[in-house]
Amino acid sequence: LARDAVSADDLGDLPMSDPDRPVEIAQIVRAHGVTGELRVRLFNSDSDVLFDLESVRLRLPDGAVREADITSARPAADGFVLLRIEGVSDRNQAEALRGAVLVVSRSELPPVEDGEFYVCDILGADVFLVDGTRLGTVSDYRSYPSTDVLVVQGDRRRWEVPLVDDFVASVDTANRRIELHSVDGLESE
Repeated sequence: LARDAVSADDLGDLPMSDPDRPVEIAQIVRAHGVTGELRVRLFNSDSDVLFDLESVRLRLPDGAVREADITSARPAADGFVLLRIEGVSDRNQAEALRGAVLVVSRSELPPVEDGEFYVCDILGADVFLVDGTRLGTVSDYRSYPSTDVLVVQGDRRRWEVPLVDDFVASVDTANRRIELHSVDGLESE
């Protein structure tokens, strides 16, 4: 659902089960106009979570973290969002935020429907075959035009597993466990 990668650098080292753990949701790509508006790329272009938030944390390119109150957010072309933040009122102030990552607590994300999950909830999850054979852990999530895939890193191999019923038997985010029917036919690196 989202490329909600977890960063523990300056935001605390919380366990994956902690609802307050930090989740990256977007990145500021540039200033928009001359009045301090920001052009933001969502890590999940289908997400509307940014429109419902009153504030976020900004992880700046230099590693500093600061709170930011959102004064407005509106959709823009190509899945971007135009965002206004309290205290940013000109192009220079906006440009100084280029590259900053917007971070929220996991608990601020809306609940998911049955059969859905947030990527941040499965990164690092253990991956097994249905017969109990451990394959490795989820190291990444990639979205291709044809399908989304989990990157599973084993001890000696890495697989890109399509998120389709033919391969994925179950995803248990609470126990951070994914079971696969098979990896037969998948190339490994």
